[in-house]
Amino acid sequence: MPRPPMKAVRQQQLIDATLISVERHGLHHTTINTISDLAGTSSGLISHYFGGKQGLIEATLKHLLDELKQALLSRTSGKSLTSIERLLMIVEANFTEFQRSTPATKTWLSFWSQAVHEPGLARLQHINSQRLYSNLLFSFKQLLPESEAITASKQTAAMIDGFWLRSALSASPEKEFEQAQLLCKAFIEAVIIQYGEHQCH
Repeated sequence: MPRPPMKAVRQQQLIDATLISVERHGLHHTTINTISDLAGTSSGLISHYFGGKQGLIEATLKHLLDELKQALLSRTSGKSLTSIERLLMIVEANFTEFQRSTPATKTWLSFWSQAVHEPGLARLQHINSQRLYSNLLFSFKQLLPESEAITASKQTAAMIDGFWLRSALSASPEKEFEQAQLLCKAFIEAVIIQYGEHQCH
């Protein structure tokens, strides 16, 4: 009989506890003890599974990145989508209920500020940025000439990140996140329409 994946269960408990701890205390005041207390586990498990607090912090960011990836896959895998529909799904994946939740937003904001000082977090943030850009470029290339597709992808990625950040920092995030998603989708549709008008002239 295979042993139950207790390691995976414990690791996820610690990652979830890290998200809550960062939400409540901020990244700088999140400690091995605050995390283990929230997880209901011994502090030694953090060193055992992640090699220490920094390893757990990076694992938590990877969890957020994986949630982004899975959100897009759930919207696109096995579905016959047009390139425009796929672009709109990319926007939706970045504004899911999970990514708009207070634990996720506060953790993302903490990671971004800390990535300036931590090479491991900076590397993960670079992966995140490149993944978003590559996904956008793949679809835009099917709709626009390459040079315009590159420009549109960079603009859209900047809008998604910028609107997400402004929404996360606003006094009424939920309302702002909803509007941000609509504005990003409207931008994509406007770019495609604009290109179509150019083609007609």
